[in-house]
Amino acid sequence: MTLADIAAVVHGTVCDGDPATTVTAPVRYETARVEPGGMFAAFAGARRDGHDFAARVVADGAAAVLASRAVGVPAVVVGDVRAAFQALAAELVTRLPDVHRIGVTGSSGKTSTKDLLGQVLGRLGPTVAPPGNRNNELGVPETVLLTTADTRFLVTELGARHVGDIAALMPVVRPHTGVVVGVGSAHIGEFGGREAIARAKAELVEALPAVGLAVLNADDPVVAAMAGRTQARVVTFGRDPSARVRAERVVLDEAARARFELRTPAGAAEVALRLHGEHFVTVALAAAAVALDHTDDIGLVAEALSSARPRSAGRMRVTERPDGVTVVDDAYNANPESMVAGLRTLVGMAAGRRTVAVLGQMNELGEGSAAAHAEVGQAAVRLGVDVVVAVGNRDAAGYGGMYVPDREGAADLLRELVRPGDVVLVKASNGLGLSDLAERMAGQSVRSAPPSTGTEMPVR
Repeated sequence: MTLADIAAVVHGTVCDGDPATTVTAPVRYETARVEPGGMFAAFAGARRDGHDFAARVVADGAAAVLASRAVGVPAVVVGDVRAAFQALAAELVTRLPDVHRIGVTGSSGKTSTKDLLGQVLGRLGPTVAPPGNRNNELGVPETVLLTTADTRFLVTELGARHVGDIAALMPVVRPHTGVVVGVGSAHIGEFGGREAIARAKAELVEALPAVGLAVLNADDPVVAAMAGRTQARVVTFGRDPSARVRAERVVLDEAARARFELRTPAGAAEVALRLHGEHFVTVALAAAAVALDHTDDIGLVAEALSSARPRSAGRMRVTERPDGVTVVDDAYNANPESMVAGLRTLVGMAAGRRTVAVLGQMNELGEGSAAAHAEVGQAAVRLGVDVVVAVGNRDAAGYGGMYVPDREGAADLLRELVRPGDVVLVKASNGLGLSDLAERMAGQSVRSAPPSTGTEMPVR
């Protein structure tokens, strides 16, 4: 699109540049991600104003800036940069009608689902599903703006902190397929209760067209009930016998990686995940349910799931140190459900080795925060975790075990605490920055997690 085209779409004015200039790369809102020929969306943040970096970004090769004021370099000036950013993404959707658009939401697991979908659908055609969790009012339009005329599938992750957040993004994405992984307690303090969380997640399936597809978790009664809130066709996934796409005979190997039989109307196939944790079975089933709406080749889907690897940082990334310490970085996000899932994975991977759980504070849990932290601490005891290191400045102390107030305190303690052969899980809400601690602990990765030896344990 030319600057004149963009200005017409966003009701802006071209300043300090040639309206005929063509933008040939995506629109980005972080300077480090702007590509030559691309466009920089300048937002005024709490600490920095993107407008101050406009000249540098253009000097580095950007074609222009989307801005709220003239910046002395080629720009499309608008009254509201965020609204313009979203309008531009919505326009691209109308110009690329053949791209199949998929939205993924849920209290936890949505980033991993998006990552698996990207790898599975990538076998069927060019797919946009970038790593990370760009799932808000800025990240979603940026993801949409990565699509091109060659793209066959666009996978967007949709987060929410309030009722109405997902609905507000629907005109930007206009999904054909909506996936709801689950409804838990993430951000419950912001929402005010689980009912509000369920209403927010249901906004995705409510927006689907009659010719669309709602992919719902049959193991979560709240999600399964969303079938009554959509006009789209419904496909369920899960381990419940009623699920259309389901897992049977699930077992975990010595590294807590799941193997199961994928059962579908198209037939059955064996899946052996490389991802650590039983909870990835749900994620894999969601991805399979979407993919099988576009292919009958269940063998291809099973093989793609079996070869998929973690793509986003801080989500069950496993590093084996030369001294035999295994570091599990799952520190990008945390809520009570994902905390317990992480602890189960830790114990499963250890197979008798000493387990150390470094658990940071879970944010945005509201009035029930202290009780939720205590419940996770009780789960750690019940599961037999050997050592708990609680990190945070308030409710994290409820985990029990040893307590340190911050990341640096945890680093100092772990240098003395961790022994050769330990398995260490690092998990917390992203705001604590414990992914940095996990990376430091991991050091130089010398080999990936060991291959399965065939030792497996059944899952009830």
